[in-house]
Amino acid sequence: MPADLSKHAERLNKASLASLAASRADDAPLSASGWKLNLARQYLDKDAETALLTFGKKAGLEAAAGRLFDGEIVNPSENRPALHWALRAQSPLEGEAEAVRQSVLPALEFARKMADGSVTASNGKPFQAVLHIGIGGSDFGPRLIADAFGDKATSGIDLRFCANVDPFDLDRALEGLDPESTLVIGVSKSFGTEETLYNLNRARAWLEASVGDKSDQHLALVTANPDRAKSWLGGREAHVFDMPLSVGGRFSLWSAASLACMIYLGADIFEGILRGAADMDAHVKSTPVAENMAMRLALLDYWNASVRSEKMRVLLAYANRLRMLPTYLQQLEMESNGKTVGPDGVGVQTATAPALWGGEGSVGQHSYHQWLHQGSQAVPCEFILAPDMERDPEGVTALTAHALAQAEVLANGRSLEEVKAEEPDLTDIVANQKVHAGGRASSFLSHAKFGPEAFGALIAFYEHRTYFAGHLWGLNPFDQWGVERGKTMATRLKPAVSGEVKADDAATAAIISMIRKG
Repeated sequence: MPADLSKHAERLNKASLASLAASRADDAPLSASGWKLNLARQYLDKDAETALLTFGKKAGLEAAAGRLFDGEIVNPSENRPALHWALRAQSPLEGEAEAVRQSVLPALEFARKMADGSVTASNGKPFQAVLHIGIGGSDFGPRLIADAFGDKATSGIDLRFCANVDPFDLDRALEGLDPESTLVIGVSKSFGTEETLYNLNRARAWLEASVGDKSDQHLALVTANPDRAKSWLGGREAHVFDMPLSVGGRFSLWSAASLACMIYLGADIFEGILRGAADMDAHVKSTPVAENMAMRLALLDYWNASVRSEKMRVLLAYANRLRMLPTYLQQLEMESNGKTVGPDGVGVQTATAPALWGGEGSVGQHSYHQWLHQGSQAVPCEFILAPDMERDPEGVTALTAHALAQAEVLANGRSLEEVKAEEPDLTDIVANQKVHAGGRASSFLSHAKFGPEAFGALIAFYEHRTYFAGHLWGLNPFDQWGVERGKTMATRLKPAVSGEVKADDAATAAIISMIRKG
Protein backbone atom coordinates (compact mmCIF):
# COMPACT_ATOMS: atom_id res chain seq x y z
CA MET A 1 0.00 0.00 0.00
CA PRO A 2 1.42 3.41 -0.93
CA ALA A 3 2.52 5.31 2.18
CA ASP A 4 0.94 8.54 1.02
CA LEU A 5 -2.50 6.92 0.92
CA SER A 6 -2.11 5.80 4.53
CA LYS A 7 -1.11 9.30 5.57
CA HIS A 8 -4.12 10.81 3.82
CA ALA A 9 -6.40 8.29 5.51
CA GLU A 10 -4.97 9.10 8.96
CA ARG A 11 -5.49 12.78 8.30
CA LEU A 12 -9.02 12.40 7.03
CA ASN A 13 -10.10 10.06 9.80
CA LYS A 14 -10.00 13.11 12.06
CA ALA A 15 -12.07 15.22 9.69
CA SER A 16 -15.81 15.86 9.78
CA LEU A 17 -17.54 13.95 6.99
CA ALA A 18 -20.19 16.65 6.79
CA SER A 19 -17.48 19.27 6.22
CA LEU A 20 -15.71 17.12 3.63
CA ALA A 21 -18.99 16.60 1.78
CA ALA A 22 -19.80 20.31 1.86
CA SER A 23 -16.43 21.15 0.33
CA ARG A 24 -17.02 18.68 -2.51
CA ALA A 25 -20.74 19.17 -3.00
CA ASP A 26 -20.33 21.17 -6.20
CA ASP A 27 -17.98 18.67 -7.86
CA ALA A 28 -19.43 17.36 -11.10
CA PRO A 29 -20.74 13.82 -10.79
CA LEU A 30 -19.17 10.98 -12.69
CA SER A 31 -21.41 9.76 -15.48
CA ALA A 32 -21.69 6.86 -17.90
CA SER A 33 -24.56 5.34 -19.88
CA GLY A 34 -27.11 7.58 -18.19
CA TRP A 35 -25.89 6.73 -14.69
CA LYS A 36 -24.68 9.55 -12.42
CA LEU A 37 -22.40 8.98 -9.44
CA ASN A 38 -21.85 11.33 -6.50
CA LEU A 39 -18.89 10.60 -4.20
CA ALA A 40 -19.04 13.72 -2.02
CA ARG A 41 -19.81 11.76 1.16
CA GLN A 42 -16.64 9.68 1.17
CA TYR A 43 -13.60 10.28 3.39
CA LEU A 44 -11.74 11.97 0.56
CA ASP A 45 -10.62 15.47 -0.30
CA LYS A 46 -8.82 16.82 -3.36
CA ASP A 47 -5.37 15.85 -2.13
CA ALA A 48 -6.39 12.32 -1.20
CA GLU A 49 -8.31 11.89 -4.44
CA THR A 50 -5.31 13.08 -6.45
CA ALA A 51 -3.11 10.54 -4.64
CA LEU A 52 -5.66 7.80 -5.27
CA LEU A 53 -5.83 8.63 -8.97
CA THR A 54 -2.04 8.62 -9.18
CA PHE A 55 -2.04 5.21 -7.55
CA GLY A 56 -4.58 3.95 -10.08
CA LYS A 57 -2.54 5.18 -13.01
CA LYS A 58 0.67 3.66 -11.66
CA ALA A 59 -1.16 0.40 -10.96
CA GLY A 60 -2.03 0.23 -14.65
CA LEU A 61 -5.82 0.31 -14.60
CA GLU A 62 -6.03 1.57 -18.17
CA ALA A 63 -3.63 -1.13 -19.32
CA ALA A 64 -5.73 -3.70 -17.46
CA ALA A 65 -8.77 -2.55 -19.43
CA GLY A 66 -6.78 -2.92 -22.63
CA ARG A 67 -5.79 -6.49 -21.78
CA LEU A 68 -9.39 -7.43 -21.04
CA PHE A 69 -10.79 -6.00 -24.28
CA ASP A 70 -7.86 -7.23 -26.37
CA GLY A 71 -8.63 -10.79 -25.31
CA GLU A 72 -5.35 -11.34 -23.49
CA ILE A 73 -4.94 -13.93 -20.73
CA VAL A 74 -6.41 -12.32 -17.60
CA ASN A 75 -7.40 -15.62 -15.96
CA PRO A 76 -4.00 -17.25 -15.40
CA SER A 77 -5.44 -20.11 -13.34
CA GLU A 78 -7.11 -21.49 -16.46
CA ASN A 79 -4.83 -19.75 -18.96
CA ARG A 80 -7.80 -18.00 -20.56
CA PRO A 81 -9.03 -14.57 -21.49
CA ALA A 82 -12.26 -13.31 -19.94
CA LEU A 83 -14.60 -12.67 -22.86
CA HIS A 84 -17.95 -12.10 -21.19
CA TRP A 85 -17.96 -8.59 -22.65
CA ALA A 86 -17.97 -10.06 -26.18
CA LEU A 87 -21.45 -11.54 -25.59
CA ARG A 88 -22.93 -8.05 -25.68
CA ALA A 89 -20.79 -6.58 -28.49
CA GLN A 90 -22.95 -4.84 -31.09
CA SER A 91 -20.73 -5.46 -34.09
CA PRO A 92 -18.52 -8.33 -35.29
CA LEU A 93 -15.26 -8.99 -33.45
CA GLU A 94 -12.25 -11.11 -34.30
CA GLY A 95 -11.09 -14.60 -33.39
CA GLU A 96 -12.34 -16.20 -30.21
CA ALA A 97 -14.18 -13.04 -29.18
CA GLU A 98 -16.37 -13.30 -32.28
CA ALA A 99 -17.13 -16.94 -31.53
CA VAL A 100 -18.24 -15.86 -28.06
CA ARG A 101 -20.42 -13.09 -29.51
CA GLN A 102 -22.04 -15.58 -31.85
CA SER A 103 -22.72 -18.10 -29.08
CA VAL A 104 -25.67 -16.20 -27.65
CA LEU A 105 -27.45 -15.80 -30.99
CA PRO A 106 -28.95 -19.33 -31.19
CA ALA A 107 -30.55 -18.83 -27.79
CA LEU A 108 -32.13 -15.55 -28.90
CA GLU A 109 -33.36 -17.24 -32.07
CA PHE A 110 -34.81 -20.13 -30.04
CA ALA A 111 -36.71 -17.63 -27.87
CA ARG A 112 -38.14 -16.00 -30.99
CA LYS A 113 -39.18 -19.38 -32.37
CA MET A 114 -40.98 -20.21 -29.15
CA ALA A 115 -42.74 -16.85 -29.36
CA ASP A 116 -43.92 -17.40 -32.95
CA GLY A 117 -44.90 -21.03 -32.41
CA SER A 118 -42.08 -22.61 -34.42
CA VAL A 119 -40.85 -24.45 -31.32
CA THR A 120 -43.54 -26.29 -29.36
CA ALA A 121 -44.00 -28.99 -26.75
CA SER A 122 -44.13 -32.65 -27.80
CA ASN A 123 -47.91 -32.43 -28.22
CA GLY A 124 -47.54 -29.63 -30.77
CA LYS A 125 -48.95 -27.04 -28.41
CA PRO A 126 -47.11 -23.96 -27.07
CA PHE A 127 -45.07 -24.26 -23.91
CA GLN A 128 -46.81 -22.61 -21.00
CA ALA A 129 -44.07 -22.89 -18.38
CA VAL A 130 -40.28 -22.80 -18.18
CA LEU A 131 -38.29 -24.30 -15.30
CA HIS A 132 -34.74 -22.95 -15.02
CA ILE A 133 -32.34 -25.22 -13.14
CA GLY A 134 -28.88 -23.94 -12.22
CA ILE A 135 -26.93 -22.69 -9.23
CA GLY A 136 -24.50 -19.87 -8.47
CA GLY A 137 -23.62 -17.94 -11.59
CA SER A 138 -26.06 -20.11 -13.54
CA ASP A 139 -28.91 -18.94 -11.34
CA PHE A 140 -28.38 -15.50 -9.78
CA GLY A 141 -28.21 -13.54 -13.05
CA PRO A 142 -31.31 -14.99 -14.72
CA ARG A 143 -33.27 -14.63 -11.46
CA LEU A 144 -32.22 -10.99 -11.22
CA ILE A 145 -33.30 -10.25 -14.80
CA ALA A 146 -36.62 -12.07 -14.49
CA ASP A 147 -37.46 -10.33 -11.21
CA ALA A 148 -36.44 -6.92 -12.52
CA PHE A 149 -38.57 -6.97 -15.64
CA GLY A 150 -41.30 -9.53 -14.99
CA ASP A 151 -43.96 -6.87 -15.57
CA LYS A 152 -42.74 -6.54 -19.16
CA ALA A 153 -43.21 -10.24 -19.95
CA THR A 154 -45.77 -10.81 -22.71
CA SER A 155 -45.03 -14.48 -23.39
CA GLY A 156 -47.66 -15.89 -21.06
CA ILE A 157 -44.92 -18.15 -19.68
CA ASP A 158 -44.94 -19.24 -16.04
CA LEU A 159 -41.23 -19.01 -15.14
CA ARG A 160 -39.89 -20.98 -12.19
CA PHE A 161 -36.38 -21.36 -10.74
CA CYS A 162 -34.68 -24.19 -8.87
CA ALA A 163 -31.13 -24.10 -7.48
CA ASN A 164 -30.88 -25.82 -4.11
CA VAL A 165 -30.06 -29.50 -3.65
CA ASP A 166 -32.70 -29.47 -0.89
CA PRO A 167 -35.47 -31.59 -2.50
CA PHE A 168 -38.14 -29.12 -1.46
CA ASP A 169 -36.73 -26.49 -3.82
CA LEU A 170 -37.61 -28.56 -6.87
CA ASP A 171 -40.88 -29.76 -5.35
CA ARG A 172 -41.87 -26.14 -4.82
CA ALA A 173 -40.81 -25.17 -8.36
CA LEU A 174 -42.80 -28.00 -9.97
CA GLU A 175 -45.96 -27.42 -7.97
CA GLY A 176 -48.92 -26.87 -10.27
CA LEU A 177 -46.94 -27.33 -13.50
CA ASP A 178 -48.00 -29.66 -16.30
CA PRO A 179 -45.04 -31.62 -17.69
CA GLU A 180 -46.70 -31.75 -21.11
CA SER A 181 -46.44 -27.96 -21.40
CA THR A 182 -43.19 -27.33 -19.49
CA LEU A 183 -39.70 -26.69 -20.87
CA VAL A 184 -36.91 -27.60 -18.44
CA ILE A 185 -33.70 -25.63 -18.91
CA GLY A 186 -30.53 -26.93 -17.23
CA VAL A 187 -27.56 -24.58 -16.99
CA SER A 188 -24.14 -25.83 -15.91
CA LYS A 189 -20.88 -24.71 -17.47
CA SER A 190 -19.07 -27.93 -16.54
CA PHE A 191 -22.20 -30.08 -16.60
CA GLY A 192 -20.80 -31.62 -13.47
CA THR A 193 -22.36 -29.43 -10.77
CA GLU A 194 -23.91 -31.79 -8.25
CA GLU A 195 -26.88 -29.67 -7.28
CA THR A 196 -27.85 -28.98 -10.89
CA LEU A 197 -27.50 -32.60 -12.00
CA TYR A 198 -29.51 -33.81 -9.01
CA ASN A 199 -32.38 -31.49 -9.88
CA LEU A 200 -32.10 -32.20 -13.62
CA ASN A 201 -32.31 -35.95 -12.99
CA ARG A 202 -35.45 -35.50 -10.92
CA ALA A 203 -36.97 -33.09 -13.44
CA ARG A 204 -36.24 -35.48 -16.32
CA ALA A 205 -37.95 -38.32 -14.43
CA TRP A 206 -40.93 -36.01 -13.87
CA LEU A 207 -41.09 -35.30 -17.61
CA GLU A 208 -40.67 -38.94 -18.63
CA ALA A 209 -43.51 -40.05 -16.38
CA SER A 210 -45.88 -38.00 -18.57
CA VAL A 211 -44.34 -37.59 -22.03
CA GLY A 212 -42.12 -40.68 -22.15
CA ASP A 213 -39.59 -40.83 -24.98
CA LYS A 214 -40.57 -37.36 -26.13
CA SER A 215 -39.13 -35.78 -22.99
CA ASP A 216 -36.06 -34.63 -24.94
CA GLN A 217 -38.27 -32.06 -26.68
CA HIS A 218 -38.90 -30.58 -23.24
CA LEU A 219 -35.21 -30.25 -22.31
CA ALA A 220 -32.77 -27.43 -23.10
CA LEU A 221 -29.20 -27.64 -21.81
CA VAL A 222 -26.69 -24.79 -21.62
CA THR A 223 -23.09 -25.87 -21.08
CA ALA A 224 -19.45 -25.57 -22.09
CA ASN A 225 -19.20 -29.37 -21.97
CA PRO A 226 -21.56 -30.70 -24.66
CA ASP A 227 -19.98 -34.17 -24.58
CA ARG A 228 -20.87 -34.62 -20.92
CA ALA A 229 -24.37 -33.27 -21.61
CA LYS A 230 -24.86 -35.76 -24.45
CA SER A 231 -23.69 -38.57 -22.19
CA TRP A 232 -26.25 -37.52 -19.62
CA LEU A 233 -28.94 -37.59 -22.32
CA GLY A 234 -28.06 -41.23 -23.00
CA GLY A 235 -28.31 -41.08 -26.76
CA ARG A 236 -31.42 -38.89 -26.87
CA GLU A 237 -31.51 -35.47 -28.43
CA ALA A 238 -32.30 -32.19 -26.69
CA HIS A 239 -31.90 -28.48 -27.33
CA VAL A 240 -28.24 -27.76 -26.46
CA PHE A 241 -26.69 -24.28 -26.26
CA ASP A 242 -23.12 -23.15 -25.78
CA MET A 243 -21.67 -21.42 -22.73
CA PRO A 244 -18.14 -20.44 -23.82
CA LEU A 245 -15.21 -21.57 -21.69
CA SER A 246 -13.86 -18.03 -21.59
CA VAL A 247 -17.03 -16.78 -19.86
CA GLY A 248 -17.01 -17.34 -16.10
CA GLY A 249 -20.22 -18.50 -14.47
CA ARG A 250 -20.76 -15.32 -12.46
CA PHE A 251 -20.15 -13.29 -15.64
CA SER A 252 -22.54 -15.40 -17.77
CA LEU A 253 -25.76 -13.42 -17.38
CA TRP A 254 -25.33 -12.21 -20.99
CA SER A 255 -25.07 -15.71 -22.46
CA ALA A 256 -27.44 -18.55 -23.30
CA ALA A 257 -27.48 -19.11 -19.52
CA SER A 258 -30.30 -16.54 -19.57
CA LEU A 259 -32.33 -18.48 -22.17
CA ALA A 260 -35.25 -18.66 -19.73
CA CYS A 261 -35.29 -14.84 -19.52
CA MET A 262 -35.13 -14.50 -23.31
CA ILE A 263 -38.20 -16.72 -23.55
CA TYR A 264 -40.04 -15.15 -20.63
CA LEU A 265 -39.40 -11.50 -21.46
CA GLY A 266 -38.87 -11.73 -25.20
CA ALA A 267 -35.65 -11.50 -27.19
CA ASP A 268 -36.09 -7.76 -27.78
CA ILE A 269 -35.93 -6.86 -24.09
CA PHE A 270 -32.88 -9.06 -23.60
CA GLU A 271 -31.18 -7.39 -26.55
CA GLY A 272 -31.85 -4.05 -24.88
CA ILE A 273 -29.97 -5.30 -21.83
CA LEU A 274 -27.07 -6.29 -24.07
CA ARG A 275 -27.03 -2.87 -25.74
CA GLY A 276 -26.83 -1.10 -22.41
CA ALA A 277 -23.94 -3.28 -21.30
CA ALA A 278 -22.10 -2.64 -24.56
CA ASP A 279 -22.48 1.09 -24.03
CA MET A 280 -20.90 0.79 -20.59
CA ASP A 281 -18.11 -1.30 -22.13
CA ALA A 282 -17.36 1.54 -24.53
CA HIS A 283 -17.12 3.98 -21.62
CA VAL A 284 -14.81 1.72 -19.61
CA LYS A 285 -12.62 0.89 -22.60
CA SER A 286 -11.97 4.46 -23.75
CA THR A 287 -12.28 6.71 -20.69
CA PRO A 288 -9.22 7.81 -18.64
CA VAL A 289 -9.02 6.83 -14.99
CA ALA A 290 -10.19 10.17 -13.62
CA GLU A 291 -13.54 10.03 -15.46
CA ASN A 292 -13.88 6.26 -15.69
CA MET A 293 -16.73 5.29 -13.38
CA ALA A 294 -15.73 1.63 -12.96
CA MET A 295 -12.08 2.48 -12.29
CA ARG A 296 -13.00 5.21 -9.81
CA LEU A 297 -15.24 2.86 -7.83
CA ALA A 298 -12.56 0.17 -7.86
CA LEU A 299 -10.17 2.73 -6.42
CA LEU A 300 -12.78 3.63 -3.82
CA ASP A 301 -13.09 -0.06 -2.92
CA TYR A 302 -9.33 -0.20 -2.44
CA TRP A 303 -9.39 3.00 -0.42
CA ASN A 304 -12.12 1.85 1.93
CA ALA A 305 -11.10 -1.79 2.34
CA SER A 306 -7.31 -1.67 2.14
CA VAL A 307 -6.47 1.82 3.35
CA ARG A 308 -9.30 2.66 5.75
CA SER A 309 -9.77 -0.99 6.90
CA GLU A 310 -13.51 -1.09 6.29
CA LYS A 311 -14.65 -4.71 6.49
CA MET A 312 -18.11 -4.28 4.97
CA ARG A 313 -20.07 -2.39 2.35
CA VAL A 314 -23.85 -2.10 2.34
CA LEU A 315 -25.78 -1.81 -0.92
CA LEU A 316 -29.12 0.01 -0.64
CA ALA A 317 -31.15 -0.38 -3.83
CA TYR A 318 -33.91 2.22 -3.94
CA ALA A 319 -35.61 0.48 -6.85
CA ASN A 320 -37.97 -2.44 -6.50
CA ARG A 321 -36.70 -3.76 -9.84
CA LEU A 322 -33.24 -4.09 -8.26
CA ARG A 323 -34.28 -5.75 -5.00
CA MET A 324 -32.24 -8.85 -5.88
CA LEU A 325 -29.13 -6.89 -6.87
CA PRO A 326 -27.37 -7.25 -3.47
CA THR A 327 -27.70 -11.05 -3.71
CA TYR A 328 -26.34 -11.04 -7.25
CA LEU A 329 -23.42 -8.79 -6.35
CA GLN A 330 -22.50 -10.88 -3.34
CA GLN A 331 -21.44 -13.65 -5.70
CA LEU A 332 -19.92 -11.34 -8.30
CA GLU A 333 -17.71 -9.46 -5.83
CA MET A 334 -17.13 -11.86 -2.96
CA GLU A 335 -16.50 -14.94 -5.09
CA SER A 336 -14.28 -12.95 -7.45
CA ASN A 337 -12.18 -11.08 -4.91
CA GLY A 338 -12.75 -12.93 -1.65
CA LYS A 339 -9.12 -14.08 -1.67
CA THR A 340 -5.82 -13.34 0.01
CA VAL A 341 -3.37 -15.01 -2.37
CA GLY A 342 -2.55 -13.76 -5.85
CA PRO A 343 -2.15 -15.82 -9.03
CA ASP A 344 1.60 -15.96 -8.36
CA GLY A 345 0.92 -17.94 -5.18
CA VAL A 346 2.07 -15.08 -2.95
CA GLY A 347 -0.15 -13.62 -0.26
CA VAL A 348 -1.26 -10.03 -0.79
CA GLN A 349 -0.22 -7.51 1.81
CA THR A 350 -3.49 -5.62 2.30
CA ALA A 351 -7.09 -6.37 3.18
CA THR A 352 -9.09 -7.29 0.08
CA ALA A 353 -12.79 -7.40 -0.81
CA PRO A 354 -15.11 -6.41 2.03
CA ALA A 355 -18.24 -8.35 2.91
CA LEU A 356 -21.15 -7.08 0.82
CA TRP A 357 -24.75 -7.14 1.96
CA GLY A 358 -27.83 -5.00 1.73
CA GLY A 359 -31.33 -4.92 0.37
CA GLU A 360 -34.19 -2.92 -0.98
CA GLY A 361 -34.93 0.64 0.08
CA SER A 362 -37.12 1.74 1.71
CA VAL A 363 -37.91 -1.72 3.10
CA GLY A 364 -34.54 -1.96 4.87
CA GLN A 365 -35.25 1.29 6.72
CA HIS A 366 -37.60 -0.70 8.93
CA SER A 367 -34.95 -3.33 9.60
CA TYR A 368 -31.18 -2.94 9.58
CA HIS A 369 -31.00 0.83 9.00
CA GLN A 370 -31.27 1.22 12.77
CA TRP A 371 -27.93 -0.59 13.00
CA LEU A 372 -26.48 1.54 10.17
CA HIS A 373 -27.41 4.77 11.94
CA GLN A 374 -26.72 4.02 15.59
CA GLY A 375 -24.82 0.75 15.71
CA SER A 376 -21.28 0.55 16.98
CA GLN A 377 -19.78 0.07 13.51
CA ALA A 378 -19.70 2.76 10.83
CA VAL A 379 -20.11 0.98 7.50
CA PRO A 380 -19.86 2.63 4.06
CA CYS A 381 -23.14 2.51 2.15
CA GLU A 382 -23.89 2.58 -1.55
CA PHE A 383 -27.23 4.05 -2.59
CA ILE A 384 -28.76 3.23 -5.97
CA LEU A 385 -31.79 5.33 -6.87
CA ALA A 386 -33.53 4.09 -10.01
CA PRO A 387 -37.30 4.32 -9.64
CA ASP A 388 -39.76 3.67 -12.44
CA MET A 389 -40.39 7.32 -13.30
CA GLU A 390 -43.56 6.55 -15.27
CA ARG A 391 -45.30 5.18 -12.19
CA ASP A 392 -47.17 7.08 -9.49
CA PRO A 393 -45.32 10.42 -8.98
CA GLU A 394 -46.16 10.59 -5.29
CA GLY A 395 -44.46 7.25 -4.65
CA VAL A 396 -41.42 8.20 -6.72
CA THR A 397 -41.08 11.47 -4.79
CA ALA A 398 -41.37 9.67 -1.46
CA LEU A 399 -38.83 7.01 -2.48
CA THR A 400 -36.37 9.69 -3.61
CA ALA A 401 -36.83 11.70 -0.41
CA HIS A 402 -36.23 8.61 1.72
CA ALA A 403 -33.01 7.75 -0.11
CA LEU A 404 -31.71 11.31 0.22
CA ALA A 405 -32.69 11.47 3.89
CA GLN A 406 -30.94 8.23 4.76
CA ALA A 407 -27.72 9.35 3.10
CA GLU A 408 -27.86 12.75 4.80
CA VAL A 409 -28.49 11.40 8.30
CA LEU A 410 -25.82 8.73 7.94
CA ALA A 411 -23.29 11.41 7.07
CA ASN A 412 -24.36 14.34 9.24
CA GLY A 413 -25.83 12.55 12.24
CA ARG A 414 -27.86 14.33 14.90
CA SER A 415 -26.15 15.94 17.87
CA LEU A 416 -27.51 16.11 21.42
CA GLU A 417 -27.90 19.87 21.00
CA GLU A 418 -30.01 19.34 17.87
CA VAL A 419 -32.16 16.78 19.63
CA LYS A 420 -32.84 19.13 22.54
CA ALA A 421 -33.52 22.09 20.26
CA GLU A 422 -36.01 20.12 18.20
CA GLU A 423 -37.59 18.28 21.15
CA PRO A 424 -37.09 20.44 24.26
CA ASP A 425 -39.43 18.40 26.45
CA LEU A 426 -37.30 15.26 26.30
CA THR A 427 -35.40 14.06 29.36
CA ASP A 428 -31.63 13.69 29.01
CA ILE A 429 -32.07 9.93 29.23
CA VAL A 430 -34.27 9.84 26.13
CA ALA A 431 -32.43 12.64 24.33
CA ASN A 432 -29.14 10.76 24.52
CA GLN A 433 -30.76 7.77 22.87
CA LYS A 434 -31.79 9.90 19.90
CA VAL A 435 -28.26 11.06 19.10
CA HIS A 436 -26.86 9.85 15.77
CA ALA A 437 -23.08 9.79 15.52
CA GLY A 438 -23.01 10.50 11.77
CA GLY A 439 -19.71 10.28 9.93
CA ARG A 440 -20.93 7.27 7.94
CA ALA A 441 -19.70 7.41 4.37
CA SER A 442 -21.83 6.75 1.31
CA SER A 443 -21.88 7.04 -2.45
CA PHE A 444 -24.99 7.81 -4.48
CA LEU A 445 -25.73 6.32 -7.90
CA SER A 446 -28.83 7.33 -9.84
CA HIS A 447 -30.55 6.95 -13.20
CA ALA A 448 -33.41 9.10 -14.45
CA LYS A 449 -34.89 6.67 -17.01
CA PHE A 450 -34.28 3.17 -15.74
CA GLY A 451 -35.04 0.31 -18.14
CA PRO A 452 -33.38 -2.71 -19.78
CA GLU A 453 -30.53 -0.64 -21.25
CA ALA A 454 -29.80 1.05 -17.91
CA PHE A 455 -29.91 -2.35 -16.20
CA GLY A 456 -27.39 -3.81 -18.65
CA ALA A 457 -25.09 -0.84 -18.18
CA LEU A 458 -25.30 -1.15 -14.39
CA ILE A 459 -24.39 -4.84 -14.30
CA ALA A 460 -21.53 -4.31 -16.77
CA PHE A 461 -20.29 -1.46 -14.57
CA TYR A 462 -20.19 -3.75 -11.53
CA GLU A 463 -18.37 -6.45 -13.51
CA HIS A 464 -15.67 -4.00 -14.60
CA ARG A 465 -15.41 -2.52 -11.13
CA THR A 466 -14.86 -6.02 -9.73
CA TYR A 467 -12.18 -6.77 -12.32
CA PHE A 468 -10.32 -3.51 -11.66
CA ALA A 469 -10.53 -3.93 -7.89
CA GLY A 470 -9.05 -7.41 -8.24
CA HIS A 471 -6.25 -5.92 -10.32
CA LEU A 472 -5.49 -3.35 -7.60
CA TRP A 473 -5.40 -6.10 -4.96
CA GLY A 474 -3.24 -8.36 -7.13
CA LEU A 475 -5.91 -11.07 -7.39
CA ASN A 476 -7.39 -13.20 -10.15
CA PRO A 477 -11.13 -12.43 -10.10
CA PHE A 478 -11.92 -15.32 -12.44
CA ASP A 479 -11.20 -18.39 -10.30
CA GLN A 480 -12.83 -19.70 -7.11
CA TRP A 481 -10.70 -22.25 -5.28
CA GLY A 482 -12.61 -21.75 -2.05
CA VAL A 483 -15.82 -22.87 -3.72
CA GLU A 484 -14.16 -25.90 -5.29
CA ARG A 485 -12.79 -27.14 -1.98
CA GLY A 486 -16.22 -27.18 -0.39
CA LYS A 487 -17.59 -29.27 -3.27
CA THR A 488 -14.77 -31.80 -2.87
CA MET A 489 -15.37 -32.17 0.85
CA ALA A 490 -19.11 -32.64 0.37
CA THR A 491 -18.43 -35.55 -1.98
CA ARG A 492 -16.07 -37.12 0.54
CA LEU A 493 -18.56 -36.76 3.38
CA LYS A 494 -21.55 -38.37 1.68
CA PRO A 495 -20.60 -41.91 2.80
CA ALA A 496 -20.19 -40.64 6.36
CA VAL A 497 -23.62 -38.97 6.27
CA SER A 498 -25.11 -42.24 4.98
CA GLY A 499 -23.49 -44.14 7.83
CA GLU A 500 -21.18 -46.22 5.64
CA VAL A 501 -18.01 -44.86 7.24
CA LYS A 502 -17.04 -42.54 10.06
CA ALA A 503 -15.87 -39.01 9.25
CA ASP A 504 -12.17 -38.36 9.87
CA ASP A 505 -12.77 -35.00 11.53
CA ALA A 506 -13.89 -35.51 15.13
CA ALA A 507 -16.25 -32.52 15.20
CA THR A 508 -17.83 -33.51 11.89
CA ALA A 509 -18.27 -37.08 13.13
CA ALA A 510 -19.96 -35.79 16.28
CA ILE A 511 -22.33 -33.57 14.29
CA ILE A 512 -23.23 -36.46 11.97
CA SER A 513 -23.98 -38.60 15.02
CA MET A 514 -26.19 -35.83 16.39
CA ILE A 515 -28.06 -35.58 13.08
CA ARG A 516 -28.56 -39.32 12.71
CA LYS A 517 -29.93 -39.67 16.23
CA GLY A 518 -32.62 -37.15 15.35
